Amino acid sequence: MSRIVVTGANGFVGHAVCRLALAAGHTVTALVRRPGGCIEGVREWVHDAPDFEGVAGAWPDDLQADCVIHLAARVHVMHDKSSDPDAAFDATNVAGTLRVADAARMHGVRRFVFASSIKVVGEGDAGVPLAEDTVPDPQDAYGRSKLRAEQQLARLGEAGLEVVVVRPPLVYGPGVRANFLRMMDAVFRGAPLPLAAIPARRSVVYVDNLADALLHCAIDPRAAGECFHVADDDAPSVAGLLRMVGDALGKPARLFPVPAGALRALGRLTGRSAVVDRLTGSLQLDTGRLRRVLNWHPPYTTRQGLEATAAWYRSRHLQK
Repeated sequence: MSRIVVTGANGFVGHAVCRLALAAGHTVTALVRRPGGCIEGVREWVHDAPDFEGVAGAWPDDLQADCVIHLAARVHVMHDKSSDPDAAFDATNVAGTLRVADAARMHGVRRFVFASSIKVVGEGDAGVPLAEDTVPDPQDAYGRSKLRAEQQLARLGEAGLEVVVVRPPLVYGPGVRANFLRMMDAVFRGAPLPLAAIPARRSVVYVDNLADALLHCAIDPRAAGECFHVADDDAPSVAGLLRMVGDALGKPARLFPVPAGALRALGRLTGRSAVVDRLTGSLQLDTGRLRRVLNWHPPYTTRQGLEATAAWYRSRHLQK
C-alpha cells in the first residue's frame, strides 16, 4: 500500500480521492489550510499560508510519502473580478504548485500527480477529439496558469521527480457546484431550455471516475512521466446530457429547439458569449492513452454517475 499526500483534500474531488484511497488501504495525509472538513480516517496537515508559502520547511518530521496528488487550485470562475487574472491564477496554480512539488522532491517523495485541466488545450475540439499531443491553446487565465504549471513541472521531472499530469473536463457528482449544479436546478424546476437542436458533444467525468484515475496514476509504475486525458466513456450531446439529468431526477428536461447561430447571437447581445459557446460547441476528449498505458477504464457509466448525483441533489432538497 502507498502513503499518499492529497492537497485540496477537503474539496469536491479531494473528498472522493481520499475516500477511495482509504478504501483501497492506502495511508492518506490531507494537506489543507483549515482544520476540519476532511473525511474520517485521514491525517490532517494544516498549513495556513497563502499559495503554499513555506511548505517545504513545514513538512512534518514524521511524514514519509510515496506520492502527492495535487488538487488544490484557484478554480475557473465566470466574470473573474481580479485586476490581473493571470497573476492571480499564477500565484496559486503555478507558484503554489511548484512549492508543493519542490517540497515533495526535497522530502523524498517519488511521484507528483498534478490535476490540470482540459482547458490547457482549449475550449473546443474542431471536430477531432482532443488528445494529449494536441497543441495547447488555452483561452482564459485559468487554462494558461495550468499550462504554465505543467511546463514548470516538466523541469522538475527532469530533476528526478516522477510527474504525472491528468487533464479532466467538467467534473460532476455528489457535492458538485457551479455550472453543473445550476443546470440541475434548471431541469429540476422545469425551466424551458432552448437546447434541443444542439448536436455538440461534451466530454464529462464523474468524480469517482476521476478519483479512480488519479489513484491509478499515483501508484502504477507505468504512469511515470505521462500526461493523460480522463473522461467518462460517454460524450453525450448537450441535449442528451440534459435528458439524462432529467431522467435521473425524475423531472423530464423541457427542451425546445433554437438554432445554434441564434443562440450565439443572443449570447453576444447579452454579454454571455462564453457561456453560450460552451453550450453550443463540441469538446470531446481522446482518452485512448490512459486505456493503452494503464489499461484504465471508468468504473462507472455516466448514467450511474448522474443517478448518484441526483440522489445527492434530492437529499439536499429534503433537508431544506
